[in-house]
Amino acid sequence: MQNIPVLTVSERTLAEAYEKALVALHDHGIRFQTQYDKPDDPLSLDCTMNITVLEPLADPMIHKAFPGGIEDLREYVLEVQGIKDHWVKNMNDPKDTRWEYTYHGRLKAYGQWREIHDGISNPAGPFVVDQIEGVIRKLVEQPFTRQAQMITWMPNIDLECYDPPCLQSLWYRLVEDEKGTRWLNCNIRFRSNDAWGATFMNMFGFIHFNNEIIAAEIARRSKIEVRLGRLNWHADSFHIYGKDIEIANQRLFDRLRTTAFEDRIFHFHDPDIHEIYQQADEMIREKIRNEDVKH
Repeated sequence: MQNIPVLTVSERTLAEAYEKALVALHDHGIRFQTQYDKPDDPLSLDCTMNITVLEPLADPMIHKAFPGGIEDLREYVLEVQGIKDHWVKNMNDPKDTRWEYTYHGRLKAYGQWREIHDGISNPAGPFVVDQIEGVIRKLVEQPFTRQAQMITWMPNIDLECYDPPCLQSLWYRLVEDEKGTRWLNCNIRFRSNDAWGATFMNMFGFIHFNNEIIAAEIARRSKIEVRLGRLNWHADSFHIYGKDIEIANQRLFDRLRTTAFEDRIFHFHDPDIHEIYQQADEMIREKIRNEDVKH
């Protein structure tokens, strides 16, 4: 085979779209080697994938086929909103093994690294751009603009980085309906997306980022209702690592014919699920405080 398959799925809800994307990858992906494979690892399944979620906040929203629980979803939403930005390492300390970036850090303070001294974040680069503020301002001033975009890639760093950002860009545009409500449409591109180990949490996290950070602030400033329209998710490499294929078979693919879809999902707005989600906050913040003490 000379071409990487390009696969496209579209569904109303996140859980439906995610499962359909996994099945498409399983059925039509090709085997690929990765730079992270161990000598005895099977080849990965890979494709280029385009996923459209028409109603991102609608139930059924949560698919059970991701390696985590409801509390982990809440932690990732908080991470995408910046709660772990201070975990980025000091670029001038070769012994510092913390993260080289966070997605929120690249969006909120693009163009610079961060050094942390006594809990105070100091500039460690030539410039800084708050892209989140930029796209909100653009969309308030001109809802139909095609220029409301954020990026993460910093070529002066990421071309030589062992684990550079998978998330590459977020693009926004507002559509107004006949009632005057504005709908935030979003395109998100990943250069690499671990379909089994990360994609669901990525999608869940950025849906809530779009709703709670971008749409909510546009609505506050413009005094016009803003709701989430469709999310288009593009992954240049949408893959299941070879080491994960067997567990993916056991937990999902082998069960498709023997279980109902309703047994493979959670409804996010179910009171019990939502309570677990909301009550996870203090546990997560305590976990972060404990990690801060270690460093």
